[in-house]
Amino acid sequence: QVQPVESGGGLVQAGGSLRLSCAASGRTSSTYTMAWFRRAPGKEREFVAAISGSGSSTYYADSVKGRFTISRDNAKNTIYLHLNSLKPEDTAVYYCAAKNFIGIAAIRVDRAYDYWGQGTQVTVSS
Repeated sequence: QVQPVESGGGLVQAGGSLRLSCAASGRTSSTYTMAWFRRAPGKEREFVAAISGSGSSTYYADSVKGRFTISRDNAKNTIYLHLNSLKPEDTAVYYCAAKNFIGIAAIRVDRAYDYWGQGTQVTVSS
């Protein structure tokens, strides 16, 4: 059993930066892909970024590519999402998710993930 817990959200002005953390309790071995999704008000949950178990492969939504960076520290069972050049449209609840042995085709699919955190709010003011 893996329980992700997000932290680091908050209110920031457009153009600013935040760092989100996701600490996963339980054993998240190098086979666990970890991902960030987000849900904006009135919209469906969408993929943001994912990182392979070893950290060697990363995946991004086009809307955040070049602005957000995902990383992980397996020794701490923690992943991070660095959000730079934030825009008001990045306002959302950000969720951390985990999946053991996921295929590349499913990495961007939220229902493919087994474990979810409660989310952390990111609000970007204009």
